[in-house]
Amino acid sequence: MARRRFTARLPIAVMAAVALVSTTAAAGAPASRSTTAGAATVGAGPDKPTIRYTEYGIPHIIASNWEGLGEGYGYAAAKDNICTLADTYLMVDAQRSRYLGADGRTSPGEHQNTTTNLNSDLYFQRINDNRVVERAIDQPAPNGPEPEVREGIRGYVQGYNRYLAETGVNNISDPACRGAAWVRPITELDVYRHAHAEIIMGVADPLLDGEVNAVPPGAAAAAPPAVSAEETASKIRDAMAVSRRQSMGSNALAVGAQGVSGGTSMLLANPHFPWQGKNRMWQSQLTIPGRINVSGGSLLGLPAVNIGHNDDVAWSHTVATVAPFGLFDVQVDPLHPTNYLVDGTWQPMTSQQVGVDVLNADGSVARVTRTLWSTRYGPITASMQGVALPWVVSAHAVRDANMGNLRALNTWFHLDQAKDVNDVVNTLETTEGVPFFNTVASDRKGNALYADIQATPNITDAHARSCLTLTGQLLFNQSLRLPNVPPVSIFDGKRSECDWPDDPNAVAPGLLDPHKQPRLIRSDFVGNANDSAWLANPEQPLAFPRVMGDTGTARSLRTQELILTAQNRINGTDGLPGRGFTPENMQQLLFADNSRAADLALNATVSACQGAPFGLVLVDGNLVNISEACPILAAWNHKYTSDSRGSWLFENFWFNLTGGQAVEKLPWRVPFDPKDPVHTPNSLDAGNDNVRNSLARAVLALRNAGIPLNARLSDVQKVTRNGEQIPIHGSLHELGVLNVVTPGLVDGKFDITFGSSFIQETRFTADGPPQSSSVLAYSQSANPNSPHYADQTRLFSAGQWVTERYTEDQIAASPALEVKVLD
Repeated sequence: MARRRFTARLPIAVMAAVALVSTTAAAGAPASRSTTAGAATVGAGPDKPTIRYTEYGIPHIIASNWEGLGEGYGYAAAKDNICTLADTYLMVDAQRSRYLGADGRTSPGEHQNTTTNLNSDLYFQRINDNRVVERAIDQPAPNGPEPEVREGIRGYVQGYNRYLAETGVNNISDPACRGAAWVRPITELDVYRHAHAEIIMGVADPLLDGEVNAVPPGAAAAAPPAVSAEETASKIRDAMAVSRRQSMGSNALAVGAQGVSGGTSMLLANPHFPWQGKNRMWQSQLTIPGRINVSGGSLLGLPAVNIGHNDDVAWSHTVATVAPFGLFDVQVDPLHPTNYLVDGTWQPMTSQQVGVDVLNADGSVARVTRTLWSTRYGPITASMQGVALPWVVSAHAVRDANMGNLRALNTWFHLDQAKDVNDVVNTLETTEGVPFFNTVASDRKGNALYADIQATPNITDAHARSCLTLTGQLLFNQSLRLPNVPPVSIFDGKRSECDWPDDPNAVAPGLLDPHKQPRLIRSDFVGNANDSAWLANPEQPLAFPRVMGDTGTARSLRTQELILTAQNRINGTDGLPGRGFTPENMQQLLFADNSRAADLALNATVSACQGAPFGLVLVDGNLVNISEACPILAAWNHKYTSDSRGSWLFENFWFNLTGGQAVEKLPWRVPFDPKDPVHTPNSLDAGNDNVRNSLARAVLALRNAGIPLNARLSDVQKVTRNGEQIPIHGSLHELGVLNVVTPGLVDGKFDITFGSSFIQETRFTADGPPQSSSVLAYSQSANPNSPHYADQTRLFSAGQWVTERYTEDQIAASPALEVKVLD
């Protein structure tokens, strides 16, 4: 799929300059959808899988059994996103190089275009050759799929293939794959492989390239320069911090009975997922009368609701601070470097010939074969997050907690049917399938739940103290870590006792006992914005094993903003009428786009600006007059709404001031205090030279890009869809804005690479159906010829939401109702 090409994150002003000059010609009017069946077919009921489309192309799928439900999902998902799905199946089938060439870029993990097609193919071909997914399928539940999950996936394949057969490859309306030789019918194995790829993507980004490029040193190979443990740990730590800031995240807020007005509980789901590629979310409702009725979003191609609500429970996930993998430092024989030492005995590594087909420039196809190496702990890697791990005196092996994990499919199957938050906890504990995610939920009974119960390496604090290498200690422990960076372990591979032990209470070998993993149920609120579990609610700090994250460290500005938003609304101190959350004020507060960074630092920034002698600052050899910026910033309202002036200037200032460092490292007059983590650090030092210099750099950057200092956010932050420019409100995670949007370049044009995606708020009352509204920021379809390519993007731009149709009466009353019966 050649539509998307991404660049690394550029300075914000540079991307904005591209946005101002890059417009595309309209690709023609979107094709309209024809009605497939008349109103009478609505009454066909569950005997045949039936898709009812309501406003914005949202499918409400009803069937009499799981296979029929999966068939409806597969058909509707393919109709909206056949090219994105086909591209994903090409990836997990290890065929990208065969059809698209070895040097193209692809996205097997969380980030965009992180590796080459060839490296991706070698990685997935190795998994396929080892029958990792097939062996998981063959197991009984909970480690293998539940019978109903198998039925749903069987139906999904039928639905996908039915749409493809009805349409024909040459008649696909999306130009990204119309007529492509790599678009083909799929099998159940393709779907399981796709699910598995999503589950292991937390390891693919930092380690895929290293695993497929690890080569033992030759006899005459020169030893690389010696690098200290401190330097290696620091490089990995910094690289992971950058990766963390530039990857997907989420907010989730669950409000219990004490925090709502006019209901029993509420949930805000706000994942920040990619706007392009395999990690797009897609919205649906899935119903088997008397069995299941669930509505929400899922990762495209996974036939379940991953984030959403049913009659009694609403839930969401946020990216957690657990590292779902660990490394083992194995000593190698200098004369035979594919032998490694364990318990005083040399053991041979396992070699594996992995081959893939590659399309040459002349159109011919050649076979590329590479020898990959592994140990008892897992595959050898030559790097982590781009930092070299030389294979000389020792080598580094990877153990992935999620390799072979299909349990997540069972997790979502049971979450979709949960009756209360205790059901949610039980599901998380008995499946241990969630990969690197927290779970936040509310129920009709008035409870709010936070849980970080997932597939976590069984690394107790005592085990870590016993087995960490020096580099591992520096990475794993707090002294050399940035907050919010997962604690990666590097263990002594010479001792077999340092492998992750099996726990009798865990679902699978090597996993941490789920009962030791943090959870909290309250009646006011809990939430998470991608920091650790420590402050799910600041009134009840949590403790947990170090492998799951940090405690007592500074929270991100976004975490502070989420907590303060909840506290102020429940206490009625945010300036809005009344106390407690309602659907209206929950929507309003998210799209207020308030910046916690501005709350803490704007006044000092204005003071620094006004204090520049004659308004001049000498920075980087340039004499910059910053006086114009002072009244603009002084008048700014701290918001990243589309009409805000001064926001883009402050964003560039903050980008320069932070320079990628943790927020507590900035020049604050009041440092971080673990006894007051929501309000510290604060009071930026206006007299610090870096504050004024950073503002001067921002002013210079905007002027060089041709952007007025008082430009509205909508003047620069917008996406182009079929020639139409659509302003996008929100801002970066670093600015402490809940509605995260992260700009980047896609095919050389300004776009949003990840950020707010499927957004949903849900309220429960004592009786009656749940009340919910949502918006899918990038719309249902990636196909530029679909009527649902940008319709919800326009809604998101305007700060509007779609009122959900959940009951049969609500669906039938839709003026946009269109029905497709799968006879």
